[in-house]
Amino acid sequence: MNPRTSREDCLMRILDVVCSFFLLIFLLPLFFIIAILIKMDSRGPVFFLQKRCGKRGKTFDMYKFRTMVKDAESLKKKLKNEMEGPMFKMRNDPRITEIGRILRKYSLDELPQLINVFTGQMSLVGPRPLADEEMTGDDAWREIRLSVKPGMTGLWQIMGRESGKFSDWVSYDTAYVRQKSFFLNIKILFFTLFTVFSKVGT
Repeated sequence: MNPRTSREDCLMRILDVVCSFFLLIFLLPLFFIIAILIKMDSRGPVFFLQKRCGKRGKTFDMYKFRTMVKDAESLKKKLKNEMEGPMFKMRNDPRITEIGRILRKYSLDELPQLINVFTGQMSLVGPRPLADEEMTGDDAWREIRLSVKPGMTGLWQIMGRESGKFSDWVSYDTAYVRQKSFFLNIKILFFTLFTVFSKVGT
């Protein structure tokens, strides 16, 4: 690792810790409200934990607010994947709860991942964290994306989320890792905030 990369990684870690710490404190009342709404809407836990692969393939439990019915995984076998490749994606997934649709629309279901950022398992910016079985079909892509920490947001989330093409996902992940810099991360965070607040206005 060259000195420039090491310095930028250190700056990003400082940004991750400071932002995640203050956001977790600031958003605590919102977390409490969301938890109540989830429990009122459907049976099951407030949080949904999934095993995901971090940097160098190290697995960790990723936190999300639960947005689906309790038996969502068993129901998945009966549904048709609308995205190319190994990842499952369905535009009108019937497993999503009423409150879950709202949480997903404004990306509120992702907020608990601030815990993963604070503990160092994730970063604010990076490739989307995936399970081991979701990274099949392209070994080079797998190796590239696992060379950095996964993030809460990234190039794919702000530029290619609606395409539904596995090839686009691979391209954005590869482009991010090759161009990775502290300045690029700041740009991605800015555009992420713009995208979220644009949805609030609709």
